[in-house]
Amino acid sequence: MLEYNQIIIVALQQKVTGNIMETKYITSCSIGGLHKLAYLEWGDENNPNVLICSHGLTRNKHDFDLLAEKLSDTYRIICFDLPGRGESDWLANKIAYDYNQYTVDALMVIARAGVEKVDWLGTSMGGLLGMALAAMPNSPIKKLIINDVGPYLPKEALRRIAEYVGQQPSFDTSEELGAYIRTVYAGFGELTEQQWSNMLTYGQRTLEDGQFTLNYDPDISKVFMDKPLEDINLWPVWDVITQPTLVIKGENSDLLMPDIATKMLTTGPKAQLITIPNTAHAPALMNENDIQLVKHWLQQNQ
Repeated sequence: MLEYNQIIIVALQQKVTGNIMETKYITSCSIGGLHKLAYLEWGDENNPNVLICSHGLTRNKHDFDLLAEKLSDTYRIICFDLPGRGESDWLANKIAYDYNQYTVDALMVIARAGVEKVDWLGTSMGGLLGMALAAMPNSPIKKLIINDVGPYLPKEALRRIAEYVGQQPSFDTSEELGAYIRTVYAGFGELTEQQWSNMLTYGQRTLEDGQFTLNYDPDISKVFMDKPLEDINLWPVWDVITQPTLVIKGENSDLLMPDIATKMLTTGPKAQLITIPNTAHAPALMNENDIQLVKHWLQQNQ
């Protein structure tokens, strides 16, 4: 695996200019070769205050469009697609879809920012990735926001996620896929019609036979589908995190349980907690109130 300083050099050599909202790409590496990571950049590219947003297991960078727009007056924001999602390349070697690989990809994105320290906002899988990065010696993470995930993941919730991740449901029309998306991601909370429409626009792809399906590689599930599901205990990782940390919890989440969230307030970084009502897993962070809560916490922890 490349050392962090080597990754910085590679990323800066690849840096190109572009307009805000133009999809940009960076090259990363895996055991199967090289792959492209897609990202969007908001705000002043010379702003040293950088916030990187990392999506959930089957989602993509556009989940943060509204939040990025609202925060771009004070932050330079980078939202990226992990491999196998959105506009990033699918990995040739499917067993590389794991946190070792995602850590390399995340460090490439951080290096592209060209600053020594960044703030990190991660939803679900993106939150776990943020925890892993924050726990590293000489971590590049300055502040950490974790959206609806914690150091203990019950296998029951993992089983629910696994039931749909490894499938590739296909539909005759985009509208039928849109109805499916509303069902699968109901835990995101109360979204507007436009927000659901955006999720469909950026969350679909067309198969060779003309049918519509979700925009991710179904083989991202291989890493945890090929072995018995068990509870995941990451308390040792959590306990070495020292950065200011905010935990966001969906009121009815089945992934971040109340007792786990409570324990996170007194262990490790002794996080602050915000509970989002009328949501499960995971709050979409697309409405004005939730975005302002995030912005206020970031400002209070400068």
